[in-house]
Amino acid sequence: MNSKISLLAMTLASVIGLGAAANANAANETDALAKAIAKQEAEIATLKQQLNKLTQLQVQSDQQQVERNALAIKIDKVADDVASAQNRYNRFSFKSYGTANYTSDEYFDNVQDTTPERRNRFDLERIVTEFGYQFTDEWSMEVEIEYEHGGTGASLAYDGFDEFGEFESEIEAGGEVVVEKAEIRYRPSKAFGVKFGNIHLPIGLTSTLHKPNQYLTVLRHKSEAAMLPAVWNENGIGVYGEISDFHYQAQVVSGLNSEYFRTYDWAASGHQKRFEHVNGDDLAFAGRLDYGNFKTGSAVGVAYYYGNTSGNRHKSNKLDVDGAMSIVSVAGAFVEGPWILRGQYLYGTLDNSDAITQANKTTPGLRPGNFAQLGSESQSFFVEAGVKLDSWINVPITAFANIDYSNPLMAVETGTATKRFENTWSSVGINYFPIPEIVIKAEGGLHQVAVASIPDTHFFALGVGYQFSL
Repeated sequence: MNSKISLLAMTLASVIGLGAAANANAANETDALAKAIAKQEAEIATLKQQLNKLTQLQVQSDQQQVERNALAIKIDKVADDVASAQNRYNRFSFKSYGTANYTSDEYFDNVQDTTPERRNRFDLERIVTEFGYQFTDEWSMEVEIEYEHGGTGASLAYDGFDEFGEFESEIEAGGEVVVEKAEIRYRPSKAFGVKFGNIHLPIGLTSTLHKPNQYLTVLRHKSEAAMLPAVWNENGIGVYGEISDFHYQAQVVSGLNSEYFRTYDWAASGHQKRFEHVNGDDLAFAGRLDYGNFKTGSAVGVAYYYGNTSGNRHKSNKLDVDGAMSIVSVAGAFVEGPWILRGQYLYGTLDNSDAITQANKTTPGLRPGNFAQLGSESQSFFVEAGVKLDSWINVPITAFANIDYSNPLMAVETGTATKRFENTWSSVGINYFPIPEIVIKAEGGLHQVAVASIPDTHFFALGVGYQFSL
């Protein structure tokens, strides 16, 4: 009996023990499950945080992309603006040239003086600026402004060749600022173009070769300046072009004013550039045909000018006849290897030169007097020859010889033409180019007047010139 009771007790104890163990296991599993859930919740929370960060990063990335897109647009605009500015800059051109000189000459006080006096002078002869713009492939413009003798101003100049010598107030003599060219061009093809505004006339080589490296003498050729306006510009319209090696120009422009023609420079003083308004009652024709190119090498050419000069007078009641003027120019250049040879001959006629002389004697303020004899015919020429010595020595020097001749009184309508204004200048000199854009010149020579009682005189000149283009 006791053994059965013991066995039963042991069985109960075992059952109770097993139940407790089961309860303990269940509790452990609950804890583990809770921990797992907590862990998963923590991981979910972490994932949410990471997701939030990723979302923020995505937002930031999107914002940055928007900013990058905006920046790209700005960069494209700036690039377009730069390209546009570059394009405009490429259409703009700027050029400049200028000269400064020292001269030592012997002068006569007036037309009766036969005893020369030597004078030495410095002169900032000219500074020229040229602005150009190419609007389209066909349309362009160019403006040239020249500052002469240091700039603008008024002065009182002594002129020994008017009457017996007198003083004249001249604005331009004290230096001037003048627009020498302001032209608009339309050129649809190389063979044909139109230009209008204030344009250069193709009469005289100086209008073509006026930069210091384009002529050999220190000063521009005296022969041309003693007969017609140097670098002659007028208001008008012209056509031009080149076909093969031929270059042509034809123009209708404002004419000269005979009221200011003078014995010593014939038509040159009749250039109306000194006046506020240019009288256009008489127009003129100017034309030129060249074979070759004077600016770049060898060429030959002829030019012709014709126009009346009476209608543009300010005092129109002093002259009732025409003063038709014609000028013919023949020029040639041979530039080959080290050799340079250039020349020009000018011949002109003036109708009714006696009547113009009489009318000019009473021009108010100028009073040219009895010596204002005008030539019915005028002529001038120059020949210059040079050789570039750098073909033999390693120094960029060109040696040259030059002859200028002018006679604005080649013939008169009545009476005998005085030879007081028939001049010949003979000279030799050098051009030294330390760099291609700069030239230093020296020249010495002899000045002869075709009057036996007037002695020959000697002159010397130094000059420096520059030219460049952007």
